[in-house]
Amino acid sequence: MRNNVNPKVTLVGAGPGDPELITLKAVFALNKADVVLYDALIDPVLLKHAPETALKIFVGKRVGKHSQPQEDTNQLCVSLAKKHGHVVRLKGGDPFVFGRGAEEIEYIEAFGIPTELVPGITSAIAVPASAGIPVTKRGISESFWVVTGTTSAGELSKDLALAAQSTATVVVLMGTKKLGEIVQVYRKFGKNDLPIAIIQSGTTREEKIVAGYISDIEQKAKDAQTEAPAIIIVGEVVRESTKLAEVFREAVLISRQ
Repeated sequence: MRNNVNPKVTLVGAGPGDPELITLKAVFALNKADVVLYDALIDPVLLKHAPETALKIFVGKRVGKHSQPQEDTNQLCVSLAKKHGHVVRLKGGDPFVFGRGAEEIEYIEAFGIPTELVPGITSAIAVPASAGIPVTKRGISESFWVVTGTTSAGELSKDLALAAQSTATVVVLMGTKKLGEIVQVYRKFGKNDLPIAIIQSGTTREEKIVAGYISDIEQKAKDAQTEAPAIIIVGEVVRESTKLAEVFREAVLISRQ
C-alpha cells in the first residue's frame, strides 16, 4: 500500500437499469472513485461518472455464466482499496435486496477498511411501476412480498408458498428459470385466474412485457422467448396497468365467447 492511499469501499446501488434512475449520491460517489468494480446489469454510460483515470473492472455474472466468483470480488475490493484508495462497488438495483451487499460489507470491514452504502432504487418496485403496475393499490393489494426465485441452494424460495396464499402482490426476482414451479405453487392454491406479468430488462430500451394469467403465462413466456434478467409480478394489481389493459380486455372477451 502506498503511503498516501486512504482505502475505502463504497457499495453503490445503480438502480433498475435505466441509467437516469441512479441517485445523485451514487453519482457523487462515482465522481470520487479511484476504482469501479461493476456488475453485468450496469449500463456502461454510468462509468462516465467516474474520473477518466479511474480503473474500471467488470466483475459481473449472468445466469449460468459466472464471470467472477463472489469471494474473488470480495478480495478484489480489499486489495484494490489498499493499493489505489477509493473503490466503488457498483451493483444493479439496491445492494441490500438480494444483492449480497451485506456479505460484501462484512468481508471488507473485517480487514479494517471503512465502507459506505449508497442505496439504489430497487427493481422490485421500479420495474413494475415503469410498466404501470402498482405493487399496492387501495382496495386491491395492501401489501407486497419480494421473493427470490433462486436461493443459495438454487431452489425456489419456500416463502412463495406462504405468499401465494395471501392477497398480497408477489414480486419474484431471479425467477425466470423457475416459472413452471411458480405457476405450480399458485395452481396448488386454486389461483389459475390470477393475473401475472413478466418484465424483461425493465426500465431499459430493451424492455419486454408478457402478461396473462397463471393458467396461460408459461405458453406466453415460451412464445415471447422471455429470458433473464426479468421480474415476475403476480397479483390483481397487474390488471391495473393501463399498458396491459388490452391483454386482459381480450381475455375477458374470449372467455365470454
